[in-house]
Amino acid sequence: MKYYVDANALKDGNGSSQRPFRRIGDAAKLALPGDEVLVAPGVYREYVDPVNAGTEDARITYSSTTPLGAVITGAEQIKNWKHYKDNVWVCRVANSVFGNYNPYTTLVFGDWYFATPNKHTGCVYLNDKAMYEATSIEECIKGEVYECSWVPEESIYKWYTEQDTEADETIIYANFQGLDPNQENVEINVRRRCFMPSKTGIGYHTVSGFKIEKAATTWAPPAAFQDGMIGPHWSKGWIIEDCDISNSKCAGISLGKYLDPDNDHYFTYKHVKSATQMERDAACRGQYHGWLKEKIGGHIIRRCNIHHCEQGGIIGRMGGVFSVIEDNHIHHINNMMELGGAEISGIKMHAAIDVLIRRNHIHHCTMGIWCDWEAQGTRISQNLLHDNQRPAYAKNLPGGMMSQDLFVEVSHGPTLIDNNILLSDVSLRFATQGVAMVHNLICGSFTSVSDGTTWRYTPYHIPHRTEVMGFMTILHGDNRFYNNIFFQKWPSDDYVTYDDQDASHAYHENRAVGTHVFDEYLTYDEWIAQFDFTRYPNMRELEPVHFGHLPIWSEGNVYLNGAKPWKKEVNGLTSENVGQELKVELVEKDGQYYLSTNVFDYLKDFSNRMIHTELLGKAFEPEEYFENADGTPIRFDADYFGNHRGIHVVPGPFASPSDSMKL
Repeated sequence: MKYYVDANALKDGNGSSQRPFRRIGDAAKLALPGDEVLVAPGVYREYVDPVNAGTEDARITYSSTTPLGAVITGAEQIKNWKHYKDNVWVCRVANSVFGNYNPYTTLVFGDWYFATPNKHTGCVYLNDKAMYEATSIEECIKGEVYECSWVPEESIYKWYTEQDTEADETIIYANFQGLDPNQENVEINVRRRCFMPSKTGIGYHTVSGFKIEKAATTWAPPAAFQDGMIGPHWSKGWIIEDCDISNSKCAGISLGKYLDPDNDHYFTYKHVKSATQMERDAACRGQYHGWLKEKIGGHIIRRCNIHHCEQGGIIGRMGGVFSVIEDNHIHHINNMMELGGAEISGIKMHAAIDVLIRRNHIHHCTMGIWCDWEAQGTRISQNLLHDNQRPAYAKNLPGGMMSQDLFVEVSHGPTLIDNNILLSDVSLRFATQGVAMVHNLICGSFTSVSDGTTWRYTPYHIPHRTEVMGFMTILHGDNRFYNNIFFQKWPSDDYVTYDDQDASHAYHENRAVGTHVFDEYLTYDEWIAQFDFTRYPNMRELEPVHFGHLPIWSEGNVYLNGAKPWKKEVNGLTSENVGQELKVELVEKDGQYYLSTNVFDYLKDFSNRMIHTELLGKAFEPEEYFENADGTPIRFDADYFGNHRGIHVVPGPFASPSDSMKL
């Protein structure tokens, strides 16, 4: 069955091609497995709540008949602005417009939210750009630059809200800096979501070719219900493809958790258990709520342009297992710096079990990709990441997070990072173990090595399943580095930031590139020699070994421009007196990106052996190989572009490098 929808139809119809519905939601109430919903170009100011699930063999498909022509928005236009004072105008909105969810009385807050909770989920948009919320009418009138913003020239456009309880109205003031809002496109978000089932288990939907924008989403921490403008809501088999997703107050796409009333912002509301403990609780409770490979995950997000969301582009806890995130452009996430907390990134996934993240272009995000807890079987491959670092002119937001291309946190692995180009000043925050890095170009440092995990013992799972196998603290180590190029692109002096509330507690972050940060770690042979297999084991005697660092493997890596190797590096190449200036530069021309470099001239005939699953071995705690999600081994004979690596194996992400390569 095909249903037709056209917002510009003369009047509402029955969903036929001759008499289309005017709302997508009308089709969503009727669509059954195998049905198609064809949506004509237009603006659809509605929340689409699919009612029925598709099946693996008979999906329910929603398509914009013109690519990006159909716009699903959580916003409404305002055309009744009245001049208030100076550049500030005012409007009044009846609270009945918002129903049971008023974004202008709902604050962004919750577990793992660290900034001052003084921003609402509501927002004002001027010509499709989000304006900055002021906390007083005086601040709104002044319209001054916000010093934490990554785009300070845009931060002078302010808005402020208050309630008229007698009239039951929301009052919004906005500083348009001399523009007449009644002549411009000014909108406010009024709906919490755009396209997401209100019930769980509504699986096997395809959403293709839409613009999805401007929803008043709520903060989405890992143990709570995770909001998003679009998402499958704890189900299986969704495909979100070729969409433009932007201007979510918090998350763009949610691959996250169901609502568990017994563990929803538990720490924020009750205080008596730590938020970390409630994450462990969520991992175990999830099994009761159907967290199984047969029921949850297996989604595909591909070829989407995801941008200008203020918590994350893609957010997920547990619900994104066994998924593929590929060929997306994710950029300008959290650049307004109004929100701060531990769930902010271009992609932020908890429990990314057997998730493949490949061929994405991620830039100008507070963090690029953050895999937190249970990055078991996660593979991050063939991605381009750059400019995921706070600009020098922007002040650090109290409660905000440090920036880097990748962050893998408190996981036991195996986490595989291969054939990526990492160009920001921090390549990987390493508060974890069980990571293999193979054939990457790494221009930033490693931070949080041997640090940042404290007492957070976390789960590991039956290989390629969600069932919990056990829990363990993070010992650090159990990491492998093969055939990477390390290049000191950024200054190597420590970078100073400050504690959220007390500037007297300064701390330093490493900016020196290379594996030298693991110098204190043992090789495998040194580590295994601590165990005497010729006599009956003594548990007390071995306790320090059982809780000590795990070993490191490092072979065939290249260290250039001052990058420093692990002191036990095998068959590495380190530049000392090169005799020429080495460079790695990303060049943008007409929307295309090129890597300009001369480092391969220096490598000349240097090579190393082909890397494969058997060589990488098993991650220590789950005893799982670095392998594909289907359990088959990986041979790293394909490069960043997918080109074949032959007998001559060149370090870095390119099988046949040149001075300038279109990325």
